[in-house]
Amino acid sequence: MRLQSIRLTILLAMVLPFTLAAQSRNNVQVRQDATKQKVVITIAGKPFTEFIFTDTMEKPFLYPIYAPNGQTITRGFPWNPQPNDPVDHPHHIGLWFNYENVNGLDFWNNSFAIAADKKNKYGWIRTDKILQTESGKQGKLVYAASWTDQQKNDLLKEKTTFIFSTGANGTRIIDRITEFTAVQDVSFPDAKDGMLGLRVAHELELPVKQTKEYKDANGIVTKVSATKDSSVTGNYLTSEGKQGDAAWGTRGNWCMMYGKKGGDTISIVMVDHPQNPGYPTYWHARNYGLFAANPLGQKVFSNDKITMDYKLKKGQSATFRYRIIIASGKERLSAAALDPMVIEFSEH
Repeated sequence: MRLQSIRLTILLAMVLPFTLAAQSRNNVQVRQDATKQKVVITIAGKPFTEFIFTDTMEKPFLYPIYAPNGQTITRGFPWNPQPNDPVDHPHHIGLWFNYENVNGLDFWNNSFAIAADKKNKYGWIRTDKILQTESGKQGKLVYAASWTDQQKNDLLKEKTTFIFSTGANGTRIIDRITEFTAVQDVSFPDAKDGMLGLRVAHELELPVKQTKEYKDANGIVTKVSATKDSSVTGNYLTSEGKQGDAAWGTRGNWCMMYGKKGGDTISIVMVDHPQNPGYPTYWHARNYGLFAANPLGQKVFSNDKITMDYKLKKGQSATFRYRIIIASGKERLSAAALDPMVIEFSEH
């Protein structure tokens, strides 16, 4: 018996460090820093992202977001401008969720760049409370927010759950589940700009071949210049096989943006959920770095064939679920690696 005990002790001594190392690699830490109005998320002690909910910004957002190789996938401007950052569309910041027209208020385009005398046309998403943070093999963050006008009158109550985890081959995963409850009758007229948005780092943009101007619903024109440097290497690929600029305005249950940064290829995949309104979503995937899923804006993408005009009566609720998968390596994320993560998400 003593010999068996000694062998068991030796075996545990050999196995335990590997077990602890594996647990450490998968450990997700979610920590609130209330003094700075943010929640910090790390994986195995390394930065993943931060949830920023300061009252000085017109919406909460995740920023920065790091790929597994430690490279940021998000544009720094306007929160933390980096060299070579484009400065168009100052409302594009990190990863966010809002919409261009909610009862006539523009939540999407609101930013510091809007003049004070024009602000009454824009909505504001105010984070009310961090409801839960949880660390472990998966990290969890739950918060409550209010979609308001400038006088702080509520249109919608929002409850969002983020699940942060790791997948096969070290991929990083963000699941976002957002539930709206209408405080009053709420209309989401069909509009181009919405809902889940990500503004990527300059290197991950697609090359812009010619300077172009974009006009928003309030008539504000933004100029995007043609790409002049060779560091821009991005591309799109959808579940339906659409690539490059052809991905914009098409439907699919997922869309991937990939490009070179830090010596590796970084892949970012947004996955729609079969239970979402408007599934499969239209991809508002621009070459200049806006990567967005818009399930409620269908008219402009379908050439006037379909109009959504989504509505919620007072007290009604709606839920939107999305998965964001981030990978880095010598090549873009393969279909063999991606498919199980898409299927797993779609079945829950």
